[in-house]
Amino acid sequence: MARALIHLPPAPKRGEVMEIRTLIAHPMESGFRVDSQGRLRAQDLIRRFTCRFNGELVFSAELFAAIAGNPYIAFHLVAEEGGTLSFSWEGDNGFAQSETITLELA
Repeated sequence: MARALIHLPPAPKRGEVMEIRTLIAHPMESGFRVDSQGRLRAQDLIRRFTCRFNGELVFSAELFAAIAGNPYIAFHLVAEEGGTLSFSWEGDNGFAQSETITLELA
């Protein structure tokens, strides 16, 4: 399991635009580099990131080989009520990780 970091504002207010930042530890191997024996390294990418708020999709991104290792994704959200934020990363070789955070509004 990869280490995921998720940052929310400390005290978001109802109706206020908030920035949500995520970072996940993942090498994001493009499949174009060679190893010490000159063989191509196997491709290993995170392909899709999604965020759902109370079950509704609020942000998604398709990732490609040009994304650096440990992909950082930031986006904005306006919430009128508290609830649950669910984050999901999916990738090559069966990689899948999910994190859930409760959003409480001030």
